[in-house]
Amino acid sequence: MSIIEFKVPARLGKALGLPAITPARMQLKVLKMLLKKARFTEFGQKYRFDEILLSNNPTEGFQKLVPTYNYNKIHKDWWHKTLEGVPDVCWPGKVKYYALSSGTSESASKYIPITNDMLKGNKSAMIKQLLGLRNYDGLPVKSLSKGWLTLGGSTELEKYSAGYYAGDLSGITAKKSPFWFQPFYKPGKKIAKERDWNKKLEEIVEKAPNWDIGFVVGVPAWIQMCMEMIIQRYNLKTIHDIWPNLAFFVHGGVSFEPYKKGFEKLLDKQLIYIETYLASEGFIAYQHHKDARGMRLILNEHIFFEFVPFDDQNFNADGEMIANPNALLIADVEEGKDYALLISTTAGAWRYLIGDTIRFVNKEFSEIIITGRTKHFLSLVGEHLSVDNMNKAIQIAGETMNISIPEFTVAGIPYQNFFAHQWFVACDDKVDKVALGNLIDETLNHLNDDYAVERKSALKAVLVEVLPEQVFMDFMQHKGKVGGQHKFPRVLKGKMLEDWNLYLKTRTK
Repeated sequence: MSIIEFKVPARLGKALGLPAITPARMQLKVLKMLLKKARFTEFGQKYRFDEILLSNNPTEGFQKLVPTYNYNKIHKDWWHKTLEGVPDVCWPGKVKYYALSSGTSESASKYIPITNDMLKGNKSAMIKQLLGLRNYDGLPVKSLSKGWLTLGGSTELEKYSAGYYAGDLSGITAKKSPFWFQPFYKPGKKIAKERDWNKKLEEIVEKAPNWDIGFVVGVPAWIQMCMEMIIQRYNLKTIHDIWPNLAFFVHGGVSFEPYKKGFEKLLDKQLIYIETYLASEGFIAYQHHKDARGMRLILNEHIFFEFVPFDDQNFNADGEMIANPNALLIADVEEGKDYALLISTTAGAWRYLIGDTIRFVNKEFSEIIITGRTKHFLSLVGEHLSVDNMNKAIQIAGETMNISIPEFTVAGIPYQNFFAHQWFVACDDKVDKVALGNLIDETLNHLNDDYAVERKSALKAVLVEVLPEQVFMDFMQHKGKVGGQHKFPRVLKGKMLEDWNLYLKTRTK
């Protein structure tokens, strides 16, 4: 469902009096397409999509008439009907596929609708991303025709009595991939169906010598683990001893920087890193050239974006968005500020809070970075510590101390009648945890003014516990969160923190 834009040279367009193709114009076209397609659904009828389309300002009408939603609200009001087999609820037709997504803190699975229109939009965006490789200098063309090892969820989806299938988005995407991609796709259909994550990894390791891999695709922690297993099994120095044409790593879901140092120890030559922002709700952004500071939002495909300033006026202390937030359009955002994303999509998500926070690093090219989650930040006493701050502190600590820190998480705890930050750091290298804590603290003081103020007041200490990387992996397995879609939470709160502390206590007994 691509919105086709015929690109006319700027000088010629100006001479002909043609309007410029701006991000705002692209997004308006997307919104009109979404409204037209869904105007006869239950949702479209209730919120008068026809009336919005006929208005002088469709975006204003859309924001005025349609409320904002989080998962719980849209599921309760609308999506539960689609799970019962009701058609034409939020998007035309029946929903046949659902991506199971539990995020990093919630225990109950979320059922995110996946429509054919959504898959088409995702596929179109992926093709654009591949075509964008021409912007990369020194492109290793030979590697483009080699295998793509995608470490994702099982393609053996679970069928439910209502007639729909559910599973990982990566599994749905692989199952629906075009025929021409099959010769390149690894680990192949048989292994891709495997639901047991550990068994799948073992089978990939077994088959590794038979493949000529040019791309690896997946979450950094699991790709790194897979490569480590292959290197150990075949007594290799680096992964390039077995896959000499490996040149690309397509990654997303978490910041790659904390993993980079340990990851590159497994390589004989530099890879081209391509960051993507592919959520269960849709393909949102991708890195369009090698030196890009961020990922370019996909503005002319299948998603209409709104941006809610991530501040005390729009969110409470628990990261919950207020009922009528100040939602900005793409033309109104500013660089350097954090926003929570609202998306409306070809899968029937409407003004839906996806839960991620982003920051524009280049407004001209609509380039963003992911800075965290609306509920994954620490602000015990007003320090407003974001995941982006944490990632940078860990990256600098790893580089300065020449250590690899593949995982970490942080919790806020009571301390001497005040508060402290408790860091749990995965590191298999020898490290002085006091020195590591001091370096993290020093870095955060430079990065975050609010943090620096509170460190002189109610935030009394920064405590660090260093653990083997395997402890983090074992905990994820203990929680049933193994696989390509699962990431260790950067901030621990509530039940997840209780479970983590209990796990550490029982592990030491």
